[in-house]
Amino acid sequence: MNRSIEEKIDLVVNWLREQVENSGTKGLVVGLSGGVDSSVVGFLVKKAFPENSIGVIMPCKSSEKDKNDAIQVAKAADLKHIVVDLTEEQDNILEKVLGELTSQQYDVNKNKRLADANLRARMRMSTLYTIANSLNYLVVGTDNAAEVYTGYFTKYGDGGVDIIPIANLPKREVYKWARHLNVPQSTLDRSPSAGLWEGQTDEDEMGTTYNMIDDLLEGKEIPEEDKQLIERLHKSTEHKRKMPPAPPKFD
Repeated sequence: MNRSIEEKIDLVVNWLREQVENSGTKGLVVGLSGGVDSSVVGFLVKKAFPENSIGVIMPCKSSEKDKNDAIQVAKAADLKHIVVDLTEEQDNILEKVLGELTSQQYDVNKNKRLADANLRARMRMSTLYTIANSLNYLVVGTDNAAEVYTGYFTKYGDGGVDIIPIANLPKREVYKWARHLNVPQSTLDRSPSAGLWEGQTDEDEMGTTYNMIDDLLEGKEIPEEDKQLIERLHKSTEHKRKMPPAPPKFD
C-alpha cells in the first residue's frame, strides 16, 4: 500500500499519542539542533501534543547559526521552546576529568576530541531527561533509519531516548517530510551535521553518504566499497542497539 506523506505523518502522530498514553506520561520533549531530523520531529511532536510539547535548544561550544536555525524551526512549528546553554558546564566537567587523568600520567590527547564531542551529546541527553522528569514527558529521539543502522549516534547521548519516531525513515524521506511540513529553507540547505566540532559533517565522519545507506537499506545495488563500509559500521555499533551484556544467571 502506497500511503501519502500526509497519511504517514498522521500514523506517526497517532503513534506518538499512543506512546504517551501507554507510558502514563503527559507529553513530549525533543532536542532541536537546527538540522532536518530534529526539525521534522519537532513538527511531529507539536502535531501530537499542541499544548504538552517542548523543544530544547542546547548550545555547547556550537555555532550561533545552529542556535538561530533551531529557534527558527521552533517558531515555524509554533513549538514552545527553551534555550539551555551547556558550554560552561561541559567545559568544567571536561577540564576536571582530563585534569585528574593527566595528573595520574594518563595520555588523554589521543582521544580528547571524541571525549569532548560525546560529552556534549551526553550532557544534552541529561538535560532533556531533567526536563522530561520535571514535566512527566517522554524524551523523543531524532535518529533516522540510516543513523540507526550504522550506529551513527552517541551511546547514552542522542541515542539515550524513550522513543524514536523516524527510526524507519530513510534520510531522503526525512527531507520529503520536511518540505511537506514547511520546515524552514535554512534547515533544508544545511549539510547534515551533529555539530560535534567545527566543520564536522555526518557524511565526512561516516565515510559514505546518506544516499548510499538509504539505497542499501532499500535493497539497491551500491559500490562494493561503500557496502563493506556500511556493513562494518553496522557490525561495530551493534552494542549501541542492545542492552549492555550481563553474565549468565547463576544456577
